[in-house]
Amino acid sequence: MRLFDFLKESSARYPSKEAVVCLSQRMDYAALDRYSDCFASGLAARGLGKGDRVALFLDNSCEYAVSYFAALKAGACVAALNTQMVPRELEFVLSDCAPKAIITEPRLKNIVDAARENIAGGLPEPIVVSQGEDFEKNFGLNGEALEAARSSVSENDLAVMIYTSGTTGRPKGVMLSHRNMCSNAESIVSYLKLSHDDSAAVVLPFFYSYGTSLLTTHIKAGGKLVIDNRFLYPNTVLDTMEREGVTGFSGVPSHFAILLRKSALRNYKLPKLRYVTQAGGAMSPSHIREFREILPKVEFFVMYGQTEAAARLSYLPPRFLESKLGSVGKAIPGVELSVVGENGKAAVPGEIGEIVARGDNIMLGYWKSPEETAKVLKDGFLYTGDLARTDDDGFIYIASRKSDMIKSGANRISPLEIEDAVCMMKEVLECAAVGVPDEIFGESIKLVVVLREGASVSEKDILIFCKKNLAAYKVPKTIVLAPALPKTASGKVKRAELR
Repeated sequence: MRLFDFLKESSARYPSKEAVVCLSQRMDYAALDRYSDCFASGLAARGLGKGDRVALFLDNSCEYAVSYFAALKAGACVAALNTQMVPRELEFVLSDCAPKAIITEPRLKNIVDAARENIAGGLPEPIVVSQGEDFEKNFGLNGEALEAARSSVSENDLAVMIYTSGTTGRPKGVMLSHRNMCSNAESIVSYLKLSHDDSAAVVLPFFYSYGTSLLTTHIKAGGKLVIDNRFLYPNTVLDTMEREGVTGFSGVPSHFAILLRKSALRNYKLPKLRYVTQAGGAMSPSHIREFREILPKVEFFVMYGQTEAAARLSYLPPRFLESKLGSVGKAIPGVELSVVGENGKAAVPGEIGEIVARGDNIMLGYWKSPEETAKVLKDGFLYTGDLARTDDDGFIYIASRKSDMIKSGANRISPLEIEDAVCMMKEVLECAAVGVPDEIFGESIKLVVVLREGASVSEKDILIFCKKNLAAYKVPKTIVLAPALPKTASGKVKRAELR
């Protein structure tokens, strides 16, 4: 099975059924399939083929869905890029993946152009797609070339590359095959019992693995994706959910916190809402209970996973939510999960160990990073870096992360990315970023800065510098000037003390 087969099959079954809705724009399955065929023909005409990367620098939209499947049908790999990146960050990622095509939108073209300026050897001019793009008129259709491209793709070929921050501070491209993506989507469809009658409220970005899973699972099931990028105004999103009669909502803990604290959720009926899913970090048990009190008939799925696992590894069935509150459940269908102690053997219940996973969903590896790949892929298992314990019934409870990654909202942020940027200031001697508890986002960023002797820079000056050189979600919420950083005897920063 290849990812684009999901669309072909659903288009054949439900041609006139709506596939994607974004504000006033509505696209049925036949149109999504036809438009992506045309765009794929256009990409093939530009010389794209098997193994080439197509960078998508687009916000969620109908055009994103068309571009996503077009790249796959052309035999290429989708490199899904975070649209919050500033030119300096985008420059590194584009240099790394060397895309043969870059697809963007008018609002973001200047960022792409600025990033391309300093890349040796140059990159192709971006293909700019606008809302309501006429893919049939602008790209035409070469059925013979398209079929040749599609038939060349196997389930083991690279399909998607999603960049995630690594412990080195440099983003790493997680390589996911068609088999990885399809097996995970099929598993999720199974345990959520998704069908063509389902529709999902999409507030998670498609460039995020959790967001990608919404796209793939609902296209496979023949369901509808209801996109609304206005979560800064949660009541507006709730209006959309009510009007469209969505059956599912997915979010990270901060989404639920905002709905509970900054929206009129209690005033909405949402009669068709069947389930919600939560992943992307631990959610406060009190928030789970409060949400369920407001919508008692809605099934609440707690889930756990990693980009390296095509998104999902485990889930907690709603019937266990009370008795196993705080657990991320057990392995999803088709995945083998275990908690392994330092001796490499299975940990006994209650013992802290590392979660390891095996299944068809586990990534091929990190792009151009064999050493980093070897650290986490061992003997067919993914070593997640997450520490956990099991109870006597085999349910998994996350204890902590091995790394110091900051989990803020839907984002995973390497402290080194922030530290490297701030240390570009000539007044800064050294600095350290840590995640601290935040009621809305799970964690917010705290930055402790040590200035060079005689330097005179304020916290406000550093904040302004961060806003110019970092994506908005990486900008520290708190900046503290300190005479020194606490360190171990070996010189490592004691991040726990900074927290």
